[in-house]
Amino acid sequence: MPPVAPCIDPRIAEIAPGFRLLSITVEAGPIRHPEVASAMLAQACVAVTAGLPVWAEAHMAGWAEIFKLFGAKPQRTPCSADALRKRVLRDGSLPSIDPVVDLYNAVSIQYAVPVGGENYGAYAGVPHLTIADGSERFDTFKDGALTDESPDQGEVIWRDEEGVTCRRWNWRQGVRTRLDAEAQQMWFILEGLPSMPLEALEAAGSALIRGLQEMMPDARIEQQLLESQA
Repeated sequence: MPPVAPCIDPRIAEIAPGFRLLSITVEAGPIRHPEVASAMLAQACVAVTAGLPVWAEAHMAGWAEIFKLFGAKPQRTPCSADALRKRVLRDGSLPSIDPVVDLYNAVSIQYAVPVGGENYGAYAGVPHLTIADGSERFDTFKDGALTDESPDQGEVIWRDEEGVTCRRWNWRQGVRTRLDAEAQQMWFILEGLPSMPLEALEAAGSALIRGLQEMMPDARIEQQLLESQA
């Protein structure tokens, strides 16, 4: 599987100057050590309740301001990392979902960074981080039933040739490309703003890769750093 090279709309740099992301491509292997994920998740919850990392509050506040710029209400639809961290602070832990999901949730809360996990085998074409015109299709569950909705015009979205894969930048993933432990082609996106030190973003990527390698030793993994360009 070649490295995933997402396209970043130049308009993103106007909304979020200094935005950068780590793109991690994984050709999965059998999961031999699922306990790795649960151990990392428990460790990450302890770090969050201890108030770490020290720059977390600034990074979450930065995401909240950016959400406001494209019309989202961060109190109602916060960035993914903020939502997870608030749940840990409220409950003391996160429930286990799936070894792969638990692993990237652990990295997200420990490093206060939005992390997306996608089943790249379900993608149609190249992923794009762009601005919605409001006509795109997004598949989601509503009242327990699969349904389609559209993003708001001007909303920042991830999409491919078939439709939206994640709404409000990193708030909610779609159903079609949702990742679980059965996926053979995995793609992870770690999204940082300038208030998150670059070395911390790189450390988060290294932690995710290390966890994946321990959990599935036969996996083949590549990463690349991308930055928004006006």
